[in-house]
Amino acid sequence: MNRFDAELTAQLDELRAAGLHRELRRLATSAGTRIEIAGCRLLNFSSNDYLGLANDPALKAAAQRATAEFGAGSAASRLICGSLAPHHELEETLAAFKGVEATLAFGSGYATALGTIPALVGRDDVLVLDKLVHASVIDAARLSGAKLRVFAHNDLNELESILRWADERPPATRRPRVLIVTESVFSMDGDHAPLREMVALKDRFGACLMVDEAHATGLYGAHRRGLAEALGVAGRVEIQMGTLGKAVGAAGGYIAGSRTLVDFLVNRARSFIFSTAPVPAAAAAATAGVRFIQSRAGERRCAQLWENVRGATAALANVPARSAILPLIIGDEARAMSVSAALRDHGILVPAVRYPTVPRGTARLRLTLSAAHMADDLAQLLATLASLNFPPRTSDL
Repeated sequence: MNRFDAELTAQLDELRAAGLHRELRRLATSAGTRIEIAGCRLLNFSSNDYLGLANDPALKAAAQRATAEFGAGSAASRLICGSLAPHHELEETLAAFKGVEATLAFGSGYATALGTIPALVGRDDVLVLDKLVHASVIDAARLSGAKLRVFAHNDLNELESILRWADERPPATRRPRVLIVTESVFSMDGDHAPLREMVALKDRFGACLMVDEAHATGLYGAHRRGLAEALGVAGRVEIQMGTLGKAVGAAGGYIAGSRTLVDFLVNRARSFIFSTAPVPAAAAAATAGVRFIQSRAGERRCAQLWENVRGATAALANVPARSAILPLIIGDEARAMSVSAALRDHGILVPAVRYPTVPRGTARLRLTLSAAHMADDLAQLLATLASLNFPPRTSDL
């Protein structure tokens, strides 16, 4: 072993000792509610496919048609010759769905954040983040070079204090842009941002607000546009971000907002400009997913998800029915891994989530529900948790 590999091996050993080592799981099936890993059939409670659309026949057919007509790849970036009809159709469909002037699709949610935030703020600007925002937002914040301020999770008083500080700073050559970034439904705890109050604060101090609706799109609001719609503030949020690989059932990310915002990002978002366009199959599948969400069938699928959420949380102590993400907090990383392994031995996949995805000492089982889960699936999960004496329960499903 050379010196380079020896150093890496030592660092990997440290991760193993701390209970933080990670390995890839090779699935021999699609990532539905039932999967196969290493020859074992498992009931899957770890997917973000909240509406069960990733394996829906309509999305598969759309992907197949796009591949047959437009090929397996896009062959170039969007600004060269890779801006294919499926990409434009997706963006038009998304804009109508979100009720905005325009949208811009990216290859992933990570690329969406990484391209958008540094395009909008720079060295003379102020970027204000909720402490629990996604890693992609944190990385984008560092890349932007903006003056970074972080407020305690959902702490409106600290947010107001930061905005007041930013408003009182001496002006530079231009008035600094102040951008607040939060998630609407947080990915690890499933709790909600106080969007109404945040909108009022940003308006009061002349700031802008970017809301990541990754875990809310398709699930909240009269049109299932997201939590901002459900709370009646979507029209006052300057930048809405989302992903296409969760409730939509496909892959990619997007920004929704004004036509001016989208035109600006086409010219300045480096992860958009310098990436080969997403494959046409992914764009077409996402379009089909968005259309499904808007349909009566989509409404029924969403209602089924919430029925599953209510059923599961009724049997789990101290887990509110606020999202499809049910965090079972354990604390110790090694203990979280042990409980996850015990569930797998009983035929259920609920991976442990550990540092650095969550803060140290807050390791958990991140249980996620889908509309595709049946009553028997939930009963099996809850019975297995009960047999393991984890976590405390108030009733049976």
